[in-house]
Amino acid sequence: MRHHRPTYTPAMILRTLVAWSVTLFLFFPLGWMALTAFKTELQAIAVPPLVLFEPTLENFTIVQERSDYMHYALNSLITSVGSTILGLAIAAPAAYAMAFYPSKATKDVLMWMLSTKMMPAVGALMPIYVLAQSSNMLDSLTALVIIFTLANLPIMVWMLYAGFKDIPKEILDAARMDGATLWQEARMVLLPLAIGTIASTGLLCLVLSWNEAFWSLTLTAAKAGTLAALIAQYSSPEGLFWAKLSAASLMAIAPIVVFGWFSQKQLVQGLTFGAVK
Repeated sequence: MRHHRPTYTPAMILRTLVAWSVTLFLFFPLGWMALTAFKTELQAIAVPPLVLFEPTLENFTIVQERSDYMHYALNSLITSVGSTILGLAIAAPAAYAMAFYPSKATKDVLMWMLSTKMMPAVGALMPIYVLAQSSNMLDSLTALVIIFTLANLPIMVWMLYAGFKDIPKEILDAARMDGATLWQEARMVLLPLAIGTIASTGLLCLVLSWNEAFWSLTLTAAKAGTLAALIAQYSSPEGLFWAKLSAASLMAIAPIVVFGWFSQKQLVQGLTFGAVK
């Protein structure tokens, strides 16, 4: 049996080159940051930039000694997981109602929820700060969990709504005719069919919460600071400590990058729900 070699047309080669160029362009800042993390401060600001050098772990040691990395990482984990669970608990019933029992105002409500993401976060800074201060919730994990949940809620509702819409309503009607209660219908019928939608929604919002910096830096200090606060410590009026800043940034993003790499299939699936009918 003869095997035919694939034919590479100029258009295919051009698309491949463009794809690799875009990938390298997007990856370059991350790669350069990782490279700088293993340099000394003098090597980090050398002109021309050094590509070949003797790597050192000094910056990672200094970051750990100066700042309790595990404390900030634990805060990031608590706020990310907590806001994701709380968001799913609120978004799932809302998306269920709008997907299977829509009203005339359903589309307007969905568009209104999406429009809230168009407002810059700084526009809501003053009222949220005053509310947190009056509630004695400044520098608390509870405040961050609530803020992260509210920030991601429109995206969660939209993704769950799109996933639920792909499930035939007749399946739920059949379960109801067999005597299933609302809880049994959700647990035994809807959940198995929508587990991919729910998982990808949770994964995406977990990543968004982990990467959130504005509210973390605004509403917290040392007690409830996340990894964003850890990174900010290496920016001072005297200047930027590039090597230590790169090491702190690498330590902050490494867990979520690894997590995103292993869950990329679910993340892509979640972002494309409802795109193809």
